Amino acid sequence: MINGRTRLHVVANGTMTGQRYIDEVLLPHVRLFRGAVGDKFIFMDDNATCHRTLAVQDCLDSEGIQRLVWTARSPDLNPIENVWDSLGRQVAGRNYPPTNKNTHIRALTEEWDKLPQQLLDNVVQSMVRHVECCITLHGGNMPY
Repeated sequence: MINGRTRLHVVANGTMTGQRYIDEVLLPHVRLFRGAVGDKFIFMDDNATCHRTLAVQDCLDSEGIQRLVWTARSPDLNPIENVWDSLGRQVAGRNYPPTNKNTHIRALTEEWDKLPQQLLDNVVQSMVRHVECCITLHGGNMPY
């Protein structure tokens, strides 16, 4: 979000399920951001299957969290994809690239913390332009 971010949450063991998403992401992080932002808060996730369970929707409803409705598999409309790209390039460009799961997690976490806040703010602010372009293209892919 603009002017803020959570710590990077790595799903290191097992698979992210709807219940894990509730317990590890929504309740400890999203609920707090929603409380800090207030009624204008709109939550955007990436339409992963675990994000679309009835339990997740019930949790969002019970917490008064409004979810942004958007089409599945629309990377042009998900600003986090640009952040993941930047994060991946930073990890790949390290002097000592990760060689196993633990060093990869450490590298991701360290590089996440180093990402400039301005990059995150710019990505969020680009959403208006991306939505306008998507409408103009009738849902087609954006030219980059």
